[in-house]
Amino acid sequence: MGLDDMVNAAKDAVDAAGMGDAVDGAVDSAAEAVKSVTPDAADGMVDQAAEAIKDQI
Repeated sequence: MGLDDMVNAAKDAVDAAGMGDAVDGAVDSAAEAVKSVTPDAADGMVDQAAEAIKDQI
């Protein structure tokens, strides 16, 4: 099983469990935690990374 297979299996599991909103919320919480300890100038990059993660899940 390759990395792509594992990623797809995880996506399928999230979708099947109806946990997409919970995962998005967890990503948002993690992004807020990162932004609280990094300089304000990094906030935009953190937000972009969080959105990219949510788009992949």
